[in-house]
Amino acid sequence: MERTTSADGTAIAYDVTGEGPLVVVVGGAFNERATWTDLAEALAAEGFTAVSYDRRGRGASGDTEPYAVEREIEDLAAVIAAADPGGPVYAHGVSSGGALLFRALAAGVGVARASVLEVPYRIDGAPPAPDRYIETLTSYVEADDRDGLVEYFQTRVVGLPPHLVEQFKQDPMWPKLAALAPTLVHDGHVLGGNDHSFPAELLASIRVPVLAVTSTGTMSWMGGTSEAVAAAVPDGRAVRLEGGFHQVPPPALAPALAAFYREG
Repeated sequence: MERTTSADGTAIAYDVTGEGPLVVVVGGAFNERATWTDLAEALAAEGFTAVSYDRRGRGASGDTEPYAVEREIEDLAAVIAAADPGGPVYAHGVSSGGALLFRALAAGVGVARASVLEVPYRIDGAPPAPDRYIETLTSYVEADDRDGLVEYFQTRVVGLPPHLVEQFKQDPMWPKLAALAPTLVHDGHVLGGNDHSFPAELLASIRVPVLAVTSTGTMSWMGGTSEAVAAAVPDGRAVRLEGGFHQVPPPALAPALAAFYREG
């Protein structure tokens, strides 16, 4: 583990794997830097320096208040500056991490090419975001009810049946999710607030090539969102890869990302 310091003084932890041009992985909900170890190793095998980092409030990173999306953009810029071995920089954003990456690109963070996996913007045909989403998340955080927050997210946002969530509570992974649960508020903000509406104007402002990845095993509306993202970015394209729900295994994902990054 290595650390860098963001513009507001927050310590940001990151891991570095491999040698070559830099690829930074920006995780989504419930992700820490260790979530992406396998992908980092697969990208390293493709000849890249792969970096995964703990977004603020997660793992070994700090969480200076008050939160703002702009601080997370500064965090990403700090990681790039600390880890960059020279040459072009690439980035891959996963789910809500893709939304953060898009905001960083629009703000001018120095990335030559970017890829994202299924950013959950709400398009026609998508299930609506829960009412008063940010306010509800915040109420759980203020009550320090982390188990309740994870249950709310899994049932109302992910869409798991309540009986499966009850079973999930016995899984060793549950306490890890509960520890990360307050950062769901951060993810809600990077997705634009309560409704997660499609940010056509923001995407149209992005001036670097973007690859929007979706999985063969995901829900149809998420695939549609990836296609909409590719159409909205001036130099965007979409690709569908073999995988499961909201994920593509690193052995399938890394070669596709590497080929895209090598184009420029």
